[in-house]
Amino acid sequence: MTADTLTDVFEEHRPALMGVAYRMLGRVADAEDVVQDAWLRWSGADRGDVREPLGYLVRITTRLAIDRLRQIQARGETYVGPWLPEPYVTDFGTTAPDAADRAELADSVSLAVLVVLESLSPLERAVFVLREAFGYPHAEIAAMLDRGEAAVRQLAGRARRHVDERRTRYEVDPARRRDLTERFLAAAAGGDLEGLMALLAPDVRLVSDGGGKASAALRVIVTPGKVGRFLLGVARKEGAGMSFRFLEVNGGPAVLLLADGRPDSVFQLDVDGSAVRAVYIIRNPDKLRSLSGL
Repeated sequence: MTADTLTDVFEEHRPALMGVAYRMLGRVADAEDVVQDAWLRWSGADRGDVREPLGYLVRITTRLAIDRLRQIQARGETYVGPWLPEPYVTDFGTTAPDAADRAELADSVSLAVLVVLESLSPLERAVFVLREAFGYPHAEIAAMLDRGEAAVRQLAGRARRHVDERRTRYEVDPARRRDLTERFLAAAAGGDLEGLMALLAPDVRLVSDGGGKASAALRVIVTPGKVGRFLLGVARKEGAGMSFRFLEVNGGPAVLLLADGRPDSVFQLDVDGSAVRAVYIIRNPDKLRSLSGL
């Protein structure tokens, strides 16, 4: 391959590689570093035996992501308050040709799923991502990870059970979520506690991630009354001078709040029917840097 061809092939597959790395790590900057490292391996390797560039690149990216994840876990850093993944702007328009495929991709990158994946081992996480998000057969995953197929099947089953036990699968309907998000935002901004609580499910949870660097609840907040009052308190305290815009984050509609034009927070709702089951708020400024140019 010529240098130009090498670059073209890699850039063609970059979105898929970023998808693998981000689902593995839950951190945009780390995922970008892993993809860059994959490019260096690709550009400098002997590719004489490479028949399927995508499979080769996914294998490199997955192994690099496993190494990065092990390094992160080995540091044993203590996080202040609840942890949420770094918001990742998604667009499945060219990769999910029908509604079912789009919903499956969106679910695999959702905040709720990524939080559960944090509790898996690096190998379990890799197998889950490759199998559930990208549909690779067990035999191909085994070859990518240098593991036996039986071992990969065991890892896949264990990871699947772990995820299913720890999160509830809510309805993924972008139009309904967008409508509910707009009504939710209007009620919060207007100080309408009754209207806000009417949108919240009885078992609603609010998870706020400030990472010790921005004001946020240090524990998960539950019950409609507590969630509603917390949100109205935030709106009253920080609403002045704020603007917002809608965008798609982690496979679903979200709101980016801006203070003097700079990202202040991202919030997203998990919706089941006409009720809000979970409210996610990301305020850690380190996790908002990738949104500065939007």
